[in-house]
Amino acid sequence: MSDHGLEIIDRTVNDTNHWLNELSSQLGCEKKQAYHVLRGGLHTLRDRLTVQEASHLGGQLPHLVRGIYYENWRPADAPCKVRDQEEYLVLLAERIGDDQVTEPENAARAVFGLLKRHIDPGEWTHVRGMLPAEVEAMHDAA
Repeated sequence: MSDHGLEIIDRTVNDTNHWLNELSSQLGCEKKQAYHVLRGGLHTLRDRLTVQEASHLGGQLPHLVRGIYYENWRPADAPCKVRDQEEYLVLLAERIGDDQVTEPENAARAVFGLLKRHIDPGEWTHVRGMLPAEVEAMHDAA
């Protein structure tokens, strides 16, 4: 047990802060905005995946980020139909919120890059394969 509490709790708080700091640095924004980008990016991606694939991706996330990922999830509505990059970015912009300081395409690439660095490469391949070609191309550019 750590000095602050349960080791797993301390680790997930540290991991989540690390992820937010990475996004904040990459996007040149405040940590609060990085949180909105992470949350919106995860929700937009999650809702485009099948229930099974969304669950597999969720299992790759730090515990605290996993809670953010599953917040307000409605598996019965999955996957939502997103046919192209423009539609994906509109959904992402709505989920990031009105206080956007980041272009949705930059936000998408930043979240994709973060996931690409931190999840299993095989899982990354599965996630990419479930997206429209234009959105998948943003993954590749991340």
